[in-house]
Amino acid sequence: MRILIAVDGSICSYAAVKEIAARPWPAGSEIKIIAVIERALTPPPGIWAFPDSYAVQIEKLTREYLSGVINHAATKFNAVDGPPIKVAAEVLSGEPKEIILDEAERWGADLIVVGSHGRRGLKRLWLGSVSQAVVSQAKCSVEIVRCPKANASQGA
Repeated sequence: MRILIAVDGSICSYAAVKEIAARPWPAGSEIKIIAVIERALTPPPGIWAFPDSYAVQIEKLTREYLSGVINHAATKFNAVDGPPIKVAAEVLSGEPKEIILDEAERWGADLIVVGSHGRRGLKRLWLGSVSQAVVSQAKCSVEIVRCPKANASQGA
C-alpha cells in the first residue's frame, strides 16, 4: 500500500499524520509525506516595492520550515509497531492542489491523506479548499482527517 500524506504544518495536518501513524499497515507499505510551497506572488512595482530577492528569501525560509514539518511527521512512523514502513519526505513547489494530485499519480499512491481546516463560507471561497479539490479530482482513494474540534480554531 502506498500512502501519500500532504502536510502544511497546521494542527489539521498533524491530526492526519497521527491518524495514519496509529493504524496497522500491511508489510511492504510505503508512506510519502509531502509539503508544498506556494509560489510567492511578485509584488507590483511601486512605492513599497520589495527587493528582487524577496521571493527567494521567502521560499528559502518556507522550505526550511516545511522540511522540519515533514521530518517531524516522518518520525511518527519510526516508532510504529508491526512491520517496518518505508517513509520518504519531500518539499515541493507549486499550487498545492495540483502538486498533491500530480505527485500521487506520479508516485502511484493508493491513498491520499490530507487534513481539513474546515473552512466555511467566504474563507472557503477566497482561500479555496485543497481537500475538496483532491477528493473531486484524485484517481485513487482519499481520506480527509478533520481537526479535533477543540483545537480547530488554533490551526486555521
